[in-house]
Amino acid sequence: MFGERRFAADGLPDGRLHLRPIPLGLDLEALEKTRQASLPAPARKRSDDLARLKGIGEVGASRLALELFWREFSNRRQVGACVGLVPQPYDSGESHTDQGISRQGNRRVRALLVEMAWTWLRYQPGSALTQWFNQRTQGTGTNRRARRIAIVAVARRLAIALWRYLKDGVIPEGAQLKPA
Repeated sequence: MFGERRFAADGLPDGRLHLRPIPLGLDLEALEKTRQASLPAPARKRSDDLARLKGIGEVGASRLALELFWREFSNRRQVGACVGLVPQPYDSGESHTDQGISRQGNRRVRALLVEMAWTWLRYQPGSALTQWFNQRTQGTGTNRRARRIAIVAVARRLAIALWRYLKDGVIPEGAQLKPA
């Protein structure tokens, strides 16, 4: 269905068919309207609020509104635990260490938050999260592993900042809104 409408056939004077592409923008606009109309009203408001921030697009905002921020959280630890971006402790006898993130919760949201964290660094260079990431990875040089570990922490902090933004209306520190 969708692929069939990408080309239209025009008859040439000599009887041959000429295929001309149909602009995809028409199909994308229709899909965008149906996506927005299919969202419930509370999720649409949360999605619109999230999409006002630079670095967060319409699709990512709607996915977060539908898959993460539909529930009520009472504190920041619950937000981090819901997406599985909190440390998993290892306690055995006198040994107390962290094994990495717990990976509990919705993995699609976790992956989305990591991608959003990378775009946040790009489009919000003056925010406190970006400054923290830059300070944390400043001396690592070309060590990509340190950057990948730090971006998970940025994703957790971003989820908490977005939760505060939706709950209390507090814009993340140093963040910019899109022009109206």
